[in-house]
Amino acid sequence: MTDTKNHNPGETSSLEGRVFTPGSAAETGEAIELAFDYRGDVTLTLRGGESVAGYIFNRQSAETDPYLELFPADREDPRRVVYQDIIAIAFTGADTANGKSWEAWVSKKESDRRAEAEQIETIARTKGYL
Repeated sequence: MTDTKNHNPGETSSLEGRVFTPGSAAETGEAIELAFDYRGDVTLTLRGGESVAGYIFNRQSAETDPYLELFPADREDPRRVVYQDIIAIAFTGADTANGKSWEAWVSKKESDRRAEAEQIETIARTKGYL
């Protein structure tokens, strides 16, 4: 499978900005699994040149004709696209969870806790409790 983005060792693991061009049905399935787990919009390039941008919310890979379903960015109704019609998958939307690791959450909560403790200490000193 061709991936068009250059990768640096220091980069985050987000798929944002990457484009996959699968070369087989197995690679298409693999790319769709990545797109399904992605927390942003993707743009599918279909046979015939059509592009569909949206959020993938379902996929049925075990069907005779595997397909995915997405909420297109330009309309309200979901759309179904069969795997065999997909020639490229671009991760075009912002990855809403990028950089929001457990460690970042813990660090922020610890910082918030310290700020709250300092505020309580200041109030207690003002009232003469400390």
